[in-house]
Amino acid sequence: MTPRPVYAIAGPTASGKTAFGVAVAKRVGGEVVNFDSVQIYREIEIATAKPSATEMQGVPHHLLDYVDPRVNYTAADWARDAEKKIAEIEDRGKMAVLVGGTGFYLRTLMHPLFESPQTDAKLRDRLQQLNELKGPEHLHRILTRLDPQAAGRLFPRDYVRVIRAIEVFIQTGERMSARQTDRPPPSDLAKRITLIVLSPPRDDLYRLIDQRAEKHFAAGLVDEVKQIRAAGVSDTSNALGSHGYRRVCEYLRGERTLESALEKTKQDVRNYSKRQLTWFRAEENARWLNGFGTDKAVVDAALQIVQEQT
Repeated sequence: MTPRPVYAIAGPTASGKTAFGVAVAKRVGGEVVNFDSVQIYREIEIATAKPSATEMQGVPHHLLDYVDPRVNYTAADWARDAEKKIAEIEDRGKMAVLVGGTGFYLRTLMHPLFESPQTDAKLRDRLQQLNELKGPEHLHRILTRLDPQAAGRLFPRDYVRVIRAIEVFIQTGERMSARQTDRPPPSDLAKRITLIVLSPPRDDLYRLIDQRAEKHFAAGLVDEVKQIRAAGVSDTSNALGSHGYRRVCEYLRGERTLESALEKTKQDVRNYSKRQLTWFRAEENARWLNGFGTDKAVVDAALQIVQEQT
């Protein structure tokens, strides 16, 4: 029996991945598996663009809104859960359609990580504080001294992965770049994944990103962050380290004005969308579609790709 294909729908934030993924899932009789690193968290709602029941159109969605925000959930955790969920979906005779923009999650599923030490919460907090005080570029310079090869593979502002690489060195005395040679071989699942990447016009994408940020702030993002912090979630947690939430935390700590928090969020997300596209360009055999996931021509092109494989 020919192995079932697994479709992965990727692209920058605000590119229409949700609607696009649902359209593909309906075409193949599939179910959606989320690979957005913010949408996994419960209680983190306004700035996450989690799909509503209406947007899901009756298509089952998995690995969405299920992790406590106090947990620093990792890419390896997601890859383990995703592999199990894909197996469950296929056991029901359905097809898995992965939808999201966190490229590191998807890559970790296809190319498993080496065994790494458990997160040291105190060390993580110290590095997060250093990031807030001196910026991600300072952390990247530290990593360059500790592990030049790992630093060379990471964006200077990708503080989450830079921090993890520093942690591995401090906790084990070994460079992450050296330990990565111990990674397991690619999974059989990796061979079945067809990656489809959306690439909308930049000016249109940036306009949507700015409009979305304004809507999030107007919808009560500040009050949501107040409630999350009051529930005991740290400003340095993965959940509150995401775009929008991080800048609102800075506002609540008195480090910037509300207007500055909004404008910085817009800039952050625009920059992030550029990094997402750069990341996916490094993925082999990706199928690129120029436009938004809501464009009929883009959906038709994707369904043509699906038809070729079924």
